[in-house]
Amino acid sequence: MPKNNKSASKTASAEPSKSFLEKVKAFCTDETVRFITGVIFFSIGLFIFVSEISFLLSGREDYNLLMKDMSTLQEETRHFSNVCSALGANIANAMINNWFGIPSILVSLFLLSVGHRLCNPDTKYSLLRHFIFCFFIMIWTSVLLGAVLPTSSVLDFIIPGGLHGIIAANYLNLAVGPIGLSIILAVSMIIFCALMFASFVPKVQSWLNISNWKKNGENEADKPEVENPEVENANTENTDAENTDVENTDVENIDAENPDLVITEVEITDDGKHTDTENPNPENPETPYTTEVTAPVVGVHPDLEDPDDAEGTSTDEKVEFVAEVAKDSESEMVEQNTSMSLVEKYGEYDPTLELPHYKLPTYDLLKDYGKVVSIDADEQEKNKNRIIEALKSYHVFIKDIKATIGPTITLYEIVPVEGTKISKIRNLGDDIAMSIAAKGIRIIAPMPGKGTIGIEVPNKNAQTVSMQSVLASKKFQETTFDLPIALGKTITDEVFMVDLCKLPHLLVAGATGQGKSVGLNAIITSLLYKKHPSQLKIVLVDPKKTEFSIYSDIDKHFLAKLSENDDAVITDVDKVIHTLQSVCKEMDDRNDLLKKAHVRNIKEYNAKFVRRELNPEHGHRYLPYMVVIIDEYGDLIITAGKEVETPIARIAAVARAAGIHMVIATQRPSANVVTGLIKANFPARMAFKVASQIDSRTILDTTGANQLIGRGDMLFLTGSEITRVQCAFVDTPEVENVCKFIMNQQGYPDVYALPEIEYSDNGGDTNLKGVDLNKDRDPFFAEAARMIVLNQDASTSMIQRKFSIGFNRAGRLMDQLEAAGIVGPAKGSKKRDIYVATEFDLENLINNL
Repeated sequence: MPKNNKSASKTASAEPSKSFLEKVKAFCTDETVRFITGVIFFSIGLFIFVSEISFLLSGREDYNLLMKDMSTLQEETRHFSNVCSALGANIANAMINNWFGIPSILVSLFLLSVGHRLCNPDTKYSLLRHFIFCFFIMIWTSVLLGAVLPTSSVLDFIIPGGLHGIIAANYLNLAVGPIGLSIILAVSMIIFCALMFASFVPKVQSWLNISNWKKNGENEADKPEVENPEVENANTENTDAENTDVENTDVENIDAENPDLVITEVEITDDGKHTDTENPNPENPETPYTTEVTAPVVGVHPDLEDPDDAEGTSTDEKVEFVAEVAKDSESEMVEQNTSMSLVEKYGEYDPTLELPHYKLPTYDLLKDYGKVVSIDADEQEKNKNRIIEALKSYHVFIKDIKATIGPTITLYEIVPVEGTKISKIRNLGDDIAMSIAAKGIRIIAPMPGKGTIGIEVPNKNAQTVSMQSVLASKKFQETTFDLPIALGKTITDEVFMVDLCKLPHLLVAGATGQGKSVGLNAIITSLLYKKHPSQLKIVLVDPKKTEFSIYSDIDKHFLAKLSENDDAVITDVDKVIHTLQSVCKEMDDRNDLLKKAHVRNIKEYNAKFVRRELNPEHGHRYLPYMVVIIDEYGDLIITAGKEVETPIARIAAVARAAGIHMVIATQRPSANVVTGLIKANFPARMAFKVASQIDSRTILDTTGANQLIGRGDMLFLTGSEITRVQCAFVDTPEVENVCKFIMNQQGYPDVYALPEIEYSDNGGDTNLKGVDLNKDRDPFFAEAARMIVLNQDASTSMIQRKFSIGFNRAGRLMDQLEAAGIVGPAKGSKKRDIYVATEFDLENLINNL
């Protein structure tokens, strides 16, 4: 015990210094401090700049005053011509004459850029790059002026290159002479341009490329050299229809000897030769190359060779094969070279640069619940003796017993004597609980991987596990999980953390008031503390309308919704169905992108996109992880039934590779809610205290959840392993602090939009062929059409709000308007087209239906 107190005191003494450093860091990175510092830098730079310009324009009189002593200078301060008076004249004279000459103006320009950068955190340029540029140009120009123009006849009161330029130029002249000085200046400028400007070296290389000069001098009749000496004449006779039997095949190939020769069209003549009749010159696109090459140059697949084919009847197949192989190899080579050049020029793609100044929440936003509640040694010893006596009274004898203390539970591991039946001990749970007067115990017989039997006994004084202690732990901070979820602490007082990507979906269940909502908040908080808004999007479904409303403030950072929804947290049952179907569409779109990129999962896809191997012009984009969290799933099942269960089951079955994961929670763990279809697709379960063994079996396929003590005590099932965890407590004020911290930072202009899909009454895609405007026309058809034409805006949610009808009816009404030709088809997240411009045209259209 003294040893523990000593270590605890060391930790306590280290905490104030750590908090002080954090406060200093927070002060230095505060936006207000940055702005004030930027204003100071900008003011200093502006003062120096104005002083130097004024000194250059009217510094002759000031220069004479500066030659006098300080007493005289103080008396004649009012006579200075510099707009910044004596101080400005002194600074300008020192920087121009005593330092680097006229190039000293770059010092003030750099200070202005520093001030602008600090006052405008959204600017992208690098201050280090600006400093290097200004410093080199100032030094280089000073030396150049010192060598070429040591004094000025026009401005005889200034030294153009400053004392630095004169001294450096004289020293180099003595050391290497004028020619050596010129070489040093030229070489240093070339090296500087090569390091600072990425396009400098390629431009110089292309300018120095003699072969390009030579090709530019060729006329239209000139031809590139070919390997075969027989191929000399690009004749037009082979292209004559009277002398050739030609079939043109598009071929894209690169000649190994001459990479500039690209064969784009091949003609096959009677003698088996390939004639390139339409080949663009890379130097002069208007001048085609006309080159004749023999068949052996391109090669033939062995399976296509036919030695008995004397008449060349398989030539077409050979050329088609060559064209396909050449096209694939060329496109792959071009894409690889393009991605490498882009990475060299711009670096790898960084999605976080969309919000470059975003900062992860700090741990001081969460509450620390103080000291750890120590377990009374007497209580622990009494429990041991009571367990031994209770077992002995039923003729069960043990050889050893040891205790492991956790936050709320103490695990007693016993080793029974040989010959003792485990089932006999398992049936004594209630008797042991009565003997030690505990709220409820749980017997694990046997312990997985151990030759012991575990008896979990609640502590008399339970410890509150704070979210702050879990997230600030080394395990969470250094984790490499893609979607880490820190849930609490185990019986051994270790942080319990899982990767949602590997679960890949989670079912949460528990009776009312047992910690289920706190568990969901712990999941969301863990993700917010670890992911950048560009890397994660969350879809929140809350039929109770109060559970997730606190997260609506961070909608432009982390939330995703349909564009037609007013709130980012979905609460209406009809909109829940629409949102889940939209997530299915998002899943299908992502899987198509994975297929096009030839990868198996989102991690490999994003890695290729970061390396710039995927072209955004082909529809590729960086894919953030998406987590769909549904509270009160049982209420949705009762209200909507299969319309909710079917898309959830489909997402859970297919969406793992696309980076879409689901967390659903219910307080009704009955068989009609947690069906076999859901359980099959949700292998990970998180069970809080439930009322009966039946509910426990429904969630975990075993008993145990009914023996928990509540207040965040839970069982976590992954595969066949069950872990008892005390869920971390995160209160509503803590969540508000985290959300305010995120909300006060710059977010995206709009909420992440899910793809929009129109649905028919059966939840499927709209089928306009089944719309009968004569029999099934909605009574609101004409009024809805007039409203859309007058507003020139059409959406299902607008019809739903204006006429106070359900979503399904509004969707059918929109189908009828589309079938009548009033609005266009749905275009995802974009607005529908309106085909009718005026109300007069609308009345004519309705009368003619």
